[in-house]
Amino acid sequence: MVDQLPNLGREAEMLAAMGMDSIDDLFTDIPEHVRRVDPLDLPSPQTEEEILREARMLLGTNVSVDSRPSFLGAGLYSNYVPTMVAMLATRGEFLTAYTPYQPEVSQGILQAMWEFQTMVSELVGLPVSNVSMYDASTAAAEALTCAVRVHDRKAAQKSTVYVSELVPPHRMSVIENYTQGAEIAIKILPHDEDGMLDLTAAAAAEGACAVYVEQPNALGLLDPGLCELKSMIGENTALVVGVQPVSLGLVSPPGDYGADIVVGEGQPFGIGPTAGGPIYGLFACSQAYIRQMPGRIVGLSRDSDGERAFTLTLSTREQHIRRHRATSNICSNETLIALMGAMHMALLGPEGLEKLAQRNAGACATTKAALLAIDGIEMVHPNGVHFNEFAIRLPRPSVDLLTFLDEECEITGGFDLSQWWPERENELLVCATDQIDAEDIEELAEGIRDWLEASK
Repeated sequence: MVDQLPNLGREAEMLAAMGMDSIDDLFTDIPEHVRRVDPLDLPSPQTEEEILREARMLLGTNVSVDSRPSFLGAGLYSNYVPTMVAMLATRGEFLTAYTPYQPEVSQGILQAMWEFQTMVSELVGLPVSNVSMYDASTAAAEALTCAVRVHDRKAAQKSTVYVSELVPPHRMSVIENYTQGAEIAIKILPHDEDGMLDLTAAAAAEGACAVYVEQPNALGLLDPGLCELKSMIGENTALVVGVQPVSLGLVSPPGDYGADIVVGEGQPFGIGPTAGGPIYGLFACSQAYIRQMPGRIVGLSRDSDGERAFTLTLSTREQHIRRHRATSNICSNETLIALMGAMHMALLGPEGLEKLAQRNAGACATTKAALLAIDGIEMVHPNGVHFNEFAIRLPRPSVDLLTFLDEECEITGGFDLSQWWPERENELLVCATDQIDAEDIEELAEGIRDWLEASK
């Protein structure tokens, strides 16, 4: 048919080959009431030069967190990453490494992944770690579904998990997406006015498949009550703890107080905040969960000559791609980014990690003291012990302060908590890491004073 239409354009030729008269015929299966009639308001076509020029102008309006004092945390943190990390990560052995299904050609990358697993296991106090997840949210969701697979037959509350009410909404959304299809019920654990987990309510989780809490929680609070939680919920309920890994330079690892699975955002090690770019999640567990652990796991074995040999072990890729029979939605990992984290941890060593955690804690405490000295500023949890960040209460919506600090002082002042919880519109989450110095803190305090004075 096409040969008989030499004078038609290519579009008409393809339509004719399909037995159609117009483009609209391609969309007859789509109901008319959901079709867009008016054309999109798009600019006319551009040349490559014009596109590049416009793209550079748009990118030039971005503000780097390194270009001004930034007190923004809320899950992603600016810690100093040694330049050696980027230099090593761009070596061809890491940057272009072949996916390690064939161990005979991947011994170097497999060993590096194994070292990462070892460091994470030591950090969180559990015997086994995988080679990373996509981020902390997928790690948390996978941990809960893993716990259900292990405990569902034993649990008095079939396919039920308990989750802290202070889990950030974006993470809760991922958890809900993972659990709804599996018909896993979620119950919420309340916190008291000091931000601590309500242990009386938590006792009701005994007999469920899992309990998920975070240490520190989303408001930066460290909760000593979590040390009692495992004894309250029992061995047939998994204790899943989300961590900020830098805090483990000072705080007891969750494995020491009974955690069965530990997850977290690995981002503070190896890379800075990426504005939605690649990060990596941590996942470690006790022996009982190994066979149901998601993701890749590298094992150390011996070859026929008795030499050390590394290989993927315990789970195969097929275990994760069998649709409804799959144990996980994750069949890969963030290898390069995770290895950057391993490089960072190796360069720090145990003493360096402790010093980094001390610097973060010190910056947080100093910032808190400086802001509390300002009339009109209140701590949301004045009795709490914080790591990295804390919440303050303002006399007006926090978005007003953030706009003032941005436009008048060139400071990124923190995170507007109403983005997570609308009822907290006058609360601001302020983060201070090792990248914040005394001058930055004074600039923030002075900016807040100016805003309060201007709003009188």
